[in-house]
Amino acid sequence: MDFDESSTSKILTREFLAVVLAGFGNELLPLTNNHGDEPCPKALLPIGNRPMVEYPLVWLEQSGITDVLLICPTSQRSAMSNYVQSGVSSHLPSLRIDLQTFEESQDMAPGTCTLLRHFSSRIKSDFVVLPCDFVPPPSLSLSQLLNRFRTESTYEGAIATACFYEAGKPDKGSVTEDWGMLPVNTPIVFDERTGTLLQVDTPDDVDINNEHFLVRMSLLSQYPRTKLSSSFRDSHVYVCRRTVLDVLQQKSHFDSLREEFIPWLCKPQYQKTRREKYGNVLNPVTNSLSQALALKHSTLHTPSRKQHVRRSVAGSEDGDEHLRSVVPSPVEDDDDEFVEPSLRVGLVTHRSSSGFASRANNLHAYLELNRFFLGQTTFALPSDPENRALIDQKAQISADSMVGRSTRVEERATIKRSVVGKHCVIGKMARVVGCVLLDHCVVADGAKLEGCILGTYTKVGAKAELSRCVTQPGYEVAAGETARNEKLETSDWTAQDTSEDQESDEDSEEASDDSTEESE
Repeated sequence: MDFDESSTSKILTREFLAVVLAGFGNELLPLTNNHGDEPCPKALLPIGNRPMVEYPLVWLEQSGITDVLLICPTSQRSAMSNYVQSGVSSHLPSLRIDLQTFEESQDMAPGTCTLLRHFSSRIKSDFVVLPCDFVPPPSLSLSQLLNRFRTESTYEGAIATACFYEAGKPDKGSVTEDWGMLPVNTPIVFDERTGTLLQVDTPDDVDINNEHFLVRMSLLSQYPRTKLSSSFRDSHVYVCRRTVLDVLQQKSHFDSLREEFIPWLCKPQYQKTRREKYGNVLNPVTNSLSQALALKHSTLHTPSRKQHVRRSVAGSEDGDEHLRSVVPSPVEDDDDEFVEPSLRVGLVTHRSSSGFASRANNLHAYLELNRFFLGQTTFALPSDPENRALIDQKAQISADSMVGRSTRVEERATIKRSVVGKHCVIGKMARVVGCVLLDHCVVADGAKLEGCILGTYTKVGAKAELSRCVTQPGYEVAAGETARNEKLETSDWTAQDTSEDQESDEDSEEASDDSTEESE
């Protein structure tokens, strides 16, 4: 009997659905402020002259996932739709993207939990949650996370797998406190042997416990050799069973997935009361065959067993704190035919020595990511003759710089260690060092920029000097103006122009009054 290819594709069900979150990007203000009536979506801000959302989308395609639920604010739908239809369809043709929007203002953006509850009807299978701003290294494949989840959820009833990456130390020369404080790493407790995430402190826990870190004895009983570390950051990449959404529906007060729900989700694996209350929801009884016999004879799989300890002590090793049991005594399960679901949250940790990974969730990280990609390319100039002709032969452009297409670089201009976007103009004798210029920026003759990030359509006047400044899209820097360590927004110079207009009106009124008095 012959089967048509189209009929078989309808029968096959997708294994994973990817949920990509593209929010307003308040942490990247003023770059994500509107340009007039046009929004500037965070997901489309370029990193290395590529939209940042393209990095997680490529990551998804390489893992074999094809179905993507892309969620963005309603005000950004037109811009995101244009990108999906033009950029994604041409560069990533295997992805099927379902673009959905939510009606919220920039000041009252909903959290990840709220969005997942709202769109839960579209999530029919196990799913992967990804932010639009995570840039994974080549050494960390999404397939690694998926395979870990497949193994642990099938053979021992794990419910999720999270990914944390080791954050490198920021370049002291690029840190500007006026851009906002650098994020602080949240301490986590995990078991390195089994790859289990055990505890993540919530912001409320940090406020209540202050400098102390409290660990339950039930956690230490089951995982007597745990590790406490503050070297990792949450990538906000989670592979979850579909049943996790069923519990999330019950927890209607949770708004943040990272700060509230994931810390809560770690606890049923070692807290008896939560396990009894939510175990049947997280791991419902099915007709699938038990894998107990395979587990019993496995030499590679490391099962999670409950253990009892008399007391615990803390030590240190490789800069991370260890929580050890003095006298562990594992309790063997007499029932070989039944393995109680672990309800574990698996953990994949990525060390900085294996490759640079980061999230562009603040201005410092955004600048650092752009600079990182400068070292991955060799003299990234337009290759076609038409665009190369726009770059003057007397312009000085270092080998560790990027220049986008349709960008004109005038005579004796200097560009060093910088990313210059598309359709920009760099004037004569202008100097751009360690900067990121988004599309359609104009730098007039003799202007000097150092360590700056310019939003789209920014205009810098002749002989102006900016050092470590960030501009809102459409901002205009007056000729000869000087600024250091500032966030420059259009409301600043608009208000200044308005006040100048008012002063000129008042001067004209006074002059007219004086002339009237003289005539009398």
